[in-house]
Amino acid sequence: MSENKSDLEFGKSQTAPAKRTRAAAKIVVRSSEAKPFDESASPILTDLRLNETFTGDITGNSTVRALQVQRDDRSASMVSIQRVIGTLAGRRGTFVLKGSEVIENGKIKATWFVVPRSGTGELSGLRGEGGFEGDFGKGSDGTLDYWFE
Repeated sequence: MSENKSDLEFGKSQTAPAKRTRAAAKIVVRSSEAKPFDESASPILTDLRLNETFTGDITGNSTVRALQVQRDDRSASMVSIQRVIGTLAGRRGTFVLKGSEVIENGKIKATWFVVPRSGTGELSGLRGEGGFEGDFGKGSDGTLDYWFE
């Protein structure tokens, strides 16, 4: 018996790569709270809690928890975890983003990715990566290149 060429092509992967779609959103911080947890030396270590609003291809709200290292020149590095509650391209649910942020000269730039298996509702199976940038405290433009498993 021979296999049908349409069933199996020599040298090609049996699983197709996931098709990625880019979502764009404006992100605005609605409230923030910063509490230093170690000021014994420089740089200062701070615990940040934020509430954000997303508009665009991603709509909804997010709660963020971040740990920040703030240097004497006011530049900073952060790591963050946030849960987004809302819609992505019309699909309703929640998902968690893990981020890494840098603040320099009043600007923030970040990279993030969707935590695997964190999507709920119509966003179950969501994966993705992206980031945002903008003027610190004045809103940022973000993107998420996403796919579903």
